[in-house]
Amino acid sequence: MEITWLGHSSFFIKDSKGRKILMDPFDESVGYDVFKGDVDVVTISHHHFDHDYLENVNYEHSIDKAGFFYLSDIPVTGVPSYHDKVQGAKRGENIIFILTIDDYKVCHLGDLGYVLSQDDIEKIGKVDVLLIPIGGNYTLDGKEASQVAKLINSPLVIPMHYKTPMLSFELEGLESFLTYMKNGERVGSNKLTLEGPLEDINKVMILDYK
Repeated sequence: MEITWLGHSSFFIKDSKGRKILMDPFDESVGYDVFKGDVDVVTISHHHFDHDYLENVNYEHSIDKAGFFYLSDIPVTGVPSYHDKVQGAKRGENIIFILTIDDYKVCHLGDLGYVLSQDDIEKIGKVDVLLIPIGGNYTLDGKEASQVAKLINSPLVIPMHYKTPMLSFELEGLESFLTYMKNGERVGSNKLTLEGPLEDINKVMILDYK
């Protein structure tokens, strides 16, 4: 399985059978290059401009709601959550997506805005790769994100939704999250290829944004 960070909260995943998944695509105002191409499945955590732009995407399936689905032979679970600390009163609802791809469980937290409860953690279940927002302001900040990561306790953690020189609006950078996680490895690319078992716990993998 190959995971490509497109910037912000958007990822492009390709499995060993050539199936393609796009997660939370953004529009041109965000600052990164907009995704253009064909995919099998698109997941949308919530309908804000930086998470649901499909203008240039040819897709077979698009999912933006909670529940259990089987799309292009890929099991998908959507877990309801919130974009803020007041049960969606400020910024609305958010869907956490868990996809089983090449026997790995990939969890995209979307724009999660609060520290998950134990009940939430049980609904999410075992995770191999956690994609987690860390930039604060609109989502979890670095400290809160570290708490959530340690509750989920996945082998690999990939931070997203944080400030880079490309991003057009203000968020926190990587520093706070890495301070609380006490580790971080730069991949040196925007791509991460996974093969075989994952034996680490909460190992932070930092993908480039180009």
